[in-house]
Amino acid sequence: MSLEERERFINLLKKLFQFELSDLDFGIYRILNYKRKQVEKFIENDLTSRVEVAFSKYKGERLANVEEEFRRIEKKIKENFGDEAIKFNGDLEESYKKTPLGKEYLEIMEQKREIDKIEEVKLQVFNDLYNFFSRYYEEGDFVPQYRYSIRGHRYAIPYNGEEIKFYWVNFSQYYTKTGILFRDYTFKVGGYRVIFRVVSAKEELGSNKATKERFFILDGGKPVEFVGKDLIIRFEYRELTEDEVKGYGVEGGSNQSKQEKVNEVSFSKVMDELGRLKVYELIKFLGEKDDRGRVLLLYHMNRFSAKNTMDYFIHKDLKKFLLDQLDYYIKSEVLDIETLEREKFLDKHITRAKVVREIGEAIIEFLSQIEDFQKKLWEKKKFVLRTNYVITLDRFAKKNAWDIIEKILNHSNFKEQVGEWKNLGLVGDDFDKVKVLEIDLTGKKLNKNYQFLPIDTRYFKDLEIEILSLFDDLEDELDGLLIKSENWQALNLLLNKYKEKVQTIYIDPPFNKEQDADYLYNVKYKDSTWATMLENRLRLARELLNEKGSIFVRCDYNGNWIVRPLMDKVFGRENFRNNIIIKRYKGLPKTSEMKFEEEFDYLIYFVKNELKTLFKNILKDIEPKWCNLSTRPSTKENNKPIIINNKEFYPPKFQRWALSQDRVIQLFEEGKAKIENNTIKILIDKEIIGTDWTDIKSYSVNWGFKTENSEILLKRVIESTSNEGDLVMDFFLGSGTTKAVAHKLKRKWIGIEMGEHFYSVVLPRMKKVLAYDNSGISKEKDVKEKYNKDNAGG
Repeated sequence: MSLEERERFINLLKKLFQFELSDLDFGIYRILNYKRKQVEKFIENDLTSRVEVAFSKYKGERLANVEEEFRRIEKKIKENFGDEAIKFNGDLEESYKKTPLGKEYLEIMEQKREIDKIEEVKLQVFNDLYNFFSRYYEEGDFVPQYRYSIRGHRYAIPYNGEEIKFYWVNFSQYYTKTGILFRDYTFKVGGYRVIFRVVSAKEELGSNKATKERFFILDGGKPVEFVGKDLIIRFEYRELTEDEVKGYGVEGGSNQSKQEKVNEVSFSKVMDELGRLKVYELIKFLGEKDDRGRVLLLYHMNRFSAKNTMDYFIHKDLKKFLLDQLDYYIKSEVLDIETLEREKFLDKHITRAKVVREIGEAIIEFLSQIEDFQKKLWEKKKFVLRTNYVITLDRFAKKNAWDIIEKILNHSNFKEQVGEWKNLGLVGDDFDKVKVLEIDLTGKKLNKNYQFLPIDTRYFKDLEIEILSLFDDLEDELDGLLIKSENWQALNLLLNKYKEKVQTIYIDPPFNKEQDADYLYNVKYKDSTWATMLENRLRLARELLNEKGSIFVRCDYNGNWIVRPLMDKVFGRENFRNNIIIKRYKGLPKTSEMKFEEEFDYLIYFVKNELKTLFKNILKDIEPKWCNLSTRPSTKENNKPIIINNKEFYPPKFQRWALSQDRVIQLFEEGKAKIENNTIKILIDKEIIGTDWTDIKSYSVNWGFKTENSEILLKRVIESTSNEGDLVMDFFLGSGTTKAVAHKLKRKWIGIEMGEHFYSVVLPRMKKVLAYDNSGISKEKDVKEKYNKDNAGG
């Protein structure tokens, strides 16, 4: 071995601690930079000195003992055989080697030679440490795999004797990103700050778009701007037009390689613009290549685009994981059975193992400090940045707050509120605010056509405190809560207030499909990423459910094999209830011609506590038919009859009637029971719904949302597991069907969504529901009794 082993390990540490990103000036990188000097001192100085000190101490102590023993035996040999027995080079004459003293002498000489080989063992330490840490570091990612042996890449998993173990690569981590990030990316170079900023993120370009994928491209308006010593480079995130596809040369290849081609063109454009601005010093800095041949500005563009679209993880207990693995590694790889059998003098390898442990623990301490800091940032309950309230006019009227209504009608921002109502189709161009309030003999009242118009306090912030003070218990009077947030953070924030308060949870997470790039953190770990994302959020969801609560997770064939065992793990196998089949989108292309076409999606239904669950059977209408009154088994031979018009109708022996006397009489009165051929007949026009829900639509297209759940589907979910006034939650809200249906069914609700369509779909849809939405389940007879044009609002 050579000093290359040491250099190879040091380079690995620099990657682990991200030394190459020391110029970044945002987020966690500020923390890394704060600790970087301490870490750099350890790597460049302390690391080598610790190894040197440990082996010098070993060599000094061991050599002193051997030298003393050597001198004792050398003296004895000379006393017994004369000075000539030992040659001038310290070797022993052949005739004396087989004597007891000679054998002792030769053994001591061998130990001296072994001590002189300590440099080889010292370098072996660096090789040991490199092998250990590199097994958890893969292309910039930390992969927490429990290794069984480095030979053959064998692995082990943590196991506690379970009958069945469900495990995945990222089992012990938090999944910390569920979509595209659009934060500034900043780095420093030569006294300048370079800031990448996304100024727009467009969903589509209509018929002009040529790609489904979206890319970071330079802003078409003002891509480059100097503010003092800050260089701001602006980007858009959108699909490309046909001309742009040709211009950027992205006709083929993977998404990542396409983005890199776009970045090369963007790099050239920025450098040309800087040339036009004559910022030659900065051009020199940004065009320099590092020791790996990477051009600085282009390297950061590639990092920026990858950072914004990749997914990230934080280990929940990195220190424990690595310390456990280090202990196992030393016993199985450093002091393995082959070393024990091969080596005659083990003390130097014991020293080697001790040094590997000492250095390894020091590095683990540094790594875990950074990881734990990130974990604390992730787990820390975040601040609410902005809050607005949407309240329909009837709620003001119920409080006799006519003065506030008049303030709103005469507010300078009222025209913006009216513009929103027009966009939602709640009022026409002929709307006249004078007609909102009417006066009769009883006093002021609202025009019925306008009573459920939703007032958004974002237009009336100066009146907000006055508005909220109308409500003695605002939280109690709120019908629902919409939160725009990453859903783990939102659930974590809600936990203190809503723990064990939620009755029904329905979620439709993004399906685990090959084409869903949001979850391709690492192609090899796609399923693991998806499982981690769900597991993290389901654990918080379980805490929010009350003892009678239920949860439904929608998935398809790509993910049901993960969802079921995952929910077994989080909620307990005993709390599994049903696997419900629902209609899948028709007309989707088959993934293969060599298989049957997939026709169903699935609802996997679990409860919080199997003994306390709130559950109600759901009935559906069927073709009416007359059937004999049914019976149930009984332990008694003779059971009570049902008496109709003083005539007794007995059930067969060891049977009892399925309906009570009172219920049968009621059915007679309703015309749903009769006597025919001396037999009680019951009219059956409904049946209990089982796990086949393909009689109804599971998707809708009312809001132009690709995966919009149907209202009739959510009606069944909510009605079967909750009562009026109960709290319903959806933290993958999508188009907002769950909260729309919950409101129409007189439940309270919480909806969480992080996408920008929160403002374009979710919030507008809810405002229409408050004002009265006559689509979806609003047409159902039983819903009309609860939700109609005369009792909407909220």
